Amino acid sequence: QVQLVESGGGLVQAGGSLRLSCAASGRTFSSYGMGWYRQAPGKEREFVSAISWTGNNIYYVDSVKGRFTISRDNAKNTVYLQMNSLKPEDTAVYACAVVRGPYGSARIRFECDYWGQGTQVTVSS
Repeated sequence: QVQLVESGGGLVQAGGSLRLSCAASGRTFSSYGMGWYRQAPGKEREFVSAISWTGNNIYYVDSVKGRFTISRDNAKNTVYLQMNSLKPEDTAVYACAVVRGPYGSARIRFECDYWGQGTQVTVSS
């Protein structure tokens, strides 16, 4: 089992920045990929970003490219999501997950094994 705890969410004005952290604990494998997802009220959960255990493979949804940066520190069992130039449409609960993949070709996807509880990000207009 793996436990994931997110932090760093909050209220910010449009154009501002936030840095999310996800700390992992419990029994883990020696290597694993990590991802960030978000879900806004009334909308389905959306993939945001993922990073391989080495940090050499990184993926972003088109809507956040150039604004968000994912990184990880394996010594601290922590993954980060730096969010810049935030927009009101970024408002959502952001959750991290242990992931496998990517799978597919034209449309890639990840399988998620463990989830954190999420942290609220609210961007005012």
